[in-house]
Amino acid sequence: MSATAADHGFMGRALQLARRGLYTAHPNPRVGCVVVAGGAVVGEGWHQRTGGPHAEVVALEAAGPRARGATAYVTLEPCCHQGRTPPCTEALIRAGIARVVYAAGDPNRKVAGQGAARLREAGIEVLAGVLEAGARQLNVGFISRMERGRPWLRAKLAASLDGRTALASGASRWITGEPARRDAHAWRARSSAILTGVGTVLADDPALTVRRADLGEVLPPDRVVLDSGLRTSPGAQLLRQPGRSRIFCGHADAARRHALEAAGAIVEDLPGQGGRPGLAAILRRLAELEMNEVLVEAGPGLNGALLDAGLLDELVVYLAPHVLGADSLGMFAVPPLGDMAARHSFELAGVRRVGTDLRLIFLKAGS
Repeated sequence: MSATAADHGFMGRALQLARRGLYTAHPNPRVGCVVVAGGAVVGEGWHQRTGGPHAEVVALEAAGPRARGATAYVTLEPCCHQGRTPPCTEALIRAGIARVVYAAGDPNRKVAGQGAARLREAGIEVLAGVLEAGARQLNVGFISRMERGRPWLRAKLAASLDGRTALASGASRWITGEPARRDAHAWRARSSAILTGVGTVLADDPALTVRRADLGEVLPPDRVVLDSGLRTSPGAQLLRQPGRSRIFCGHADAARRHALEAAGAIVEDLPGQGGRPGLAAILRRLAELEMNEVLVEAGPGLNGALLDAGLLDELVVYLAPHVLGADSLGMFAVPPLGDMAARHSFELAGVRRVGTDLRLIFLKAGS
């Protein structure tokens, strides 16, 4: 059984609906559903937020009795387990759906093929893999957390033509133009957390918030600071913003910890080599906290450490039409390479002009 042109068209619509949960669905996946009877759409839905109805349930309610004998197009394999909400497989069966077409399999081990098996067991025709790549890209963080036990790590960088991110003094405002800075807030909005280092907090005192009212409802991303010595000030801007601020340290000084916690921070000891929090352990911990996509906004030190550890999955680079010179700071502080074979490789995945700047998207080679 192969997909038809109509199957692709209706699944494309389901993916459009799924994108409506881009800023609100996490930690759940972004899922859309279209119910079709007699070649016409009779119900649509998407998953808006955790704890709310899944896309299938919303679409089935919209379809009502017209769902009987219809086809349901879902961007992710329907769940078959009791979580925060009842299993969608049972809702589809009760509604009398005759055929289910889904894009990507659910990587959650509680589902992972079992949802499709349950539908077939109930006599429903199932077709998988229609526009799968689009569904996986939309849920790259959820899939990463389920399959690798860590979030998808995306670094956002603003650089000059010669690859510099700040002057030798540390001054970096502003390398890129306002349209690029505005565009970057959409990447913040889709992220579960924004990760930075204490050096950036001390130098720039960033708020690390989403400032794009036009995006509609956005779940405020957590702010995560790597600060082995707890040098973050209790008066730091990021501690005064909506949402959670979490600081990972080595062995916390009790007085500094108390002051930061009194200011609203969540402080966690996660010691690694040399008393510094281990980067891989931090990502595992963020996965435990159900964080799917994490956006890195940091200086060359942390960027370089993540790159050298092989943990960066994606780079979003805003390239500005300026030259800052050799004494300025680069994007990544990494140890010298012995030969070209040791270089860190990425594949260009997208290019777009944003104002006077270029936005380049790179994916880790082989990812």
